[in-house]
Amino acid sequence: MLSSILNFLFPSRCPVCGGHSDYQLYNPLCTSCWRSIERYTGPACGICGIPTVSPAATLCERCMCKKPPFTRILYYGIYAGALKEAIHLLKFGKVKRLSKPLGLLLYELPLPVVDGIVPVPIQKRRLRERGFNQTANISRWLSKALHVPLLLDMLKKHRETPPQTEVTGKERLKNIRNAFSTCGKVTGQDLLLVDDVITTGATVRECAKTLRDAGARSVTVVALARSMPKQNT
Repeated sequence: MLSSILNFLFPSRCPVCGGHSDYQLYNPLCTSCWRSIERYTGPACGICGIPTVSPAATLCERCMCKKPPFTRILYYGIYAGALKEAIHLLKFGKVKRLSKPLGLLLYELPLPVVDGIVPVPIQKRRLRERGFNQTANISRWLSKALHVPLLLDMLKKHRETPPQTEVTGKERLKNIRNAFSTCGKVTGQDLLLVDDVITTGATVRECAKTLRDAGARSVTVVALARSMPKQNT
């Protein structure tokens, strides 16, 4: 009833299908488009989660050649459609109410038992411009659902870097190298590192490495979405 009243007073159109939004929690997305968000169940690397062509390929070439600093990457869906639109609305449109339903999508994943949840931090300049860290907002709802502490200050970004979207895949790891530092007790902790979207994985690799170098026992990465790899790359 409350959703009906709010949508009547503040009508909006769904950016995905153009229809009317009908549920305040997902607004401006409509319920139908929200329900179209599907969990990815196709073939993927068992460690980094990158989608693969064949179910027989249990590990990608990169993970076979060099073990990453994280235990595993889990993500809900592919970065496309309604999921991509919802992330954009939260991140750039500042539609903060989407933090809750997006955070609860992560709760549906087969998450390990951990000691704390660590959101991927953003640099201070971007935090001032945006006014919030969307990954931290998502992590708050996951923390409440799991009843696991949210460790907002454990991982910090101390070095300003160009946005990862502005550099090529090969340059992303170099761009983000040594950009993070830890604070507080890390030694012996099993941690859940949360991000919104994983493209090349350079950021979460560097974050996980920083946490492991500080003494974390394990780091499992969880994200809302993963970009599909480009063909022939």
